[in-house]
Amino acid sequence: QVQLVESGGGLVQSGDSLRLSCAASGRSLTSVTMAWFRQAPGKEREFVAALSWTGAGSYYADSVKGRFTASRDNAKNTVYLQMNSLKHEDTAVYSCATARMYDSRWPLTLLSGYYYWGQGTQVTVSS
Repeated sequence: QVQLVESGGGLVQSGDSLRLSCAASGRSLTSVTMAWFRQAPGKEREFVAALSWTGAGSYYADSVKGRFTASRDNAKNTVYLQMNSLKHEDTAVYSCATARMYDSRWPLTLLSGYYYWGQGTQVTVSS
């Protein structure tokens, strides 16, 4: 059983930065694609960023490209989401997720491609 725990959310002002963390236990993240999704009030969950395990790098939603950077530290079994130049419309609950081990589909942006999910961390950006 894989457990994912997000942290780092909070209340910030427009233009500020935050770094989210997602710590995994129960399985190594070395051979899994990881992703960040977010869900704003009244909206469906949407893809934010994905990290390949095959060396393909990272992939971002157009809405965050150039502002957000996802990274992984396999030694710590943790992935991160550095969010810069935050906007009010970035307000949402951010969750991390893992695909199935050895799933090499890329880029993997669909919710259905991910198997384990964290509970999420709230990010609120005041305008």
